[in-house]
Amino acid sequence: MTDKIRVAVLYGGRSGEHEVSLQSAASVIRHLDRTRFEVIPVSIDKAGRWQWNDLSLIEARGGPALAIAEDAPEIRLAPRPGGEGGLLPVAGGSGPGAVDVVFPVLHGPLCEDGTVQGLLELAEVAYVGSGVLASAVSMDKDIAKRLAALAGIPVAPYHALTRQAFARDPAAAAARAREGLTLPVFVKPCNMGSSVGVHKVKAWDALEAALADAFQYDLKVLVEQGIDAREIEVAVLEGEPLHVSLASELNPSPHHDFYSYEAKYLDPDGATVDLPARLEPAEMDRVRGLAAEAFAALECSGLARVDFFLDRQGGGFFFNEINTLPGFTAISMYPKMMEASGVPYPALLSRLIDLALERHRLRHGLKRERL
Repeated sequence: MTDKIRVAVLYGGRSGEHEVSLQSAASVIRHLDRTRFEVIPVSIDKAGRWQWNDLSLIEARGGPALAIAEDAPEIRLAPRPGGEGGLLPVAGGSGPGAVDVVFPVLHGPLCEDGTVQGLLELAEVAYVGSGVLASAVSMDKDIAKRLAALAGIPVAPYHALTRQAFARDPAAAAARAREGLTLPVFVKPCNMGSSVGVHKVKAWDALEAALADAFQYDLKVLVEQGIDAREIEVAVLEGEPLHVSLASELNPSPHHDFYSYEAKYLDPDGATVDLPARLEPAEMDRVRGLAAEAFAALECSGLARVDFFLDRQGGGFFFNEINTLPGFTAISMYPKMMEASGVPYPALLSRLIDLALERHRLRHGLKRERL
């Protein structure tokens, strides 16, 4: 009998989506196939410390979210002789040792924006999800929209502002952000997810305050044209051919102005979901095709959730954003859409790990110098 594949599930992180990651990781650990995988829980606390957690304690505690133990041994990621990545103790004691693959269940800046992916590349360890380039450009909503537009995917009008320009002259920056747009507009930190720092602005005199708050989370902020739209999501899984799920539709509850962080994670009645989305067959085909185009245009690998707006008036789809490490909580739409499209949660996790190992094998076989 062959040894099990050692999977380090990496969770927590230093972003504003830390708590969401704790929920996602709890679901991933619970659903990983223990006949194939040895699970190694590795947390990153809000100070950036990597810690090796006791799986038996996690399983005994249960619950919808993982806890990060203060006394868990601190570890570091490092390359090992022979090109294997490993998790080694920082000071004395023991560590998990070599790992076969890392499953980053991380969301937000310093997590899914190419930073952790670059570290994993340096350590020469396989990992689930997109590489450095796709992770970085997908996380930056401005760059993602530019690349989508270059690929011919419709994008709603928007402006990108820098914190430097806003700090220099807030009124002038706000005035530039209004050009060509009509109320309402949405103000969004460029590199955040889960609707952190997002504001729906219905009066121009509220724009500066919304920008000031959004700039607490990022150095670049988008001001996007608000659209009377339906929110449509599609899950994509790498493969030959690409596996593109049925689309789902998010319907924020009337007491939420839009699908905010509160509606997503704090309010159990924050939204309802139609899965599959109530679309005509041609609309379903169109949005699934656009999702596949976006996945290819941004050179994603492994998985992604692609979000669109469907204009209620004009009937057209607009690319909103792409998430290369979407939520994996018990109520997250990526695994739900995949399950509705014939890929159950445990099989999905196994497929993602197999893809990561194959991608690592191919990259590791490339020549690194001229012989």
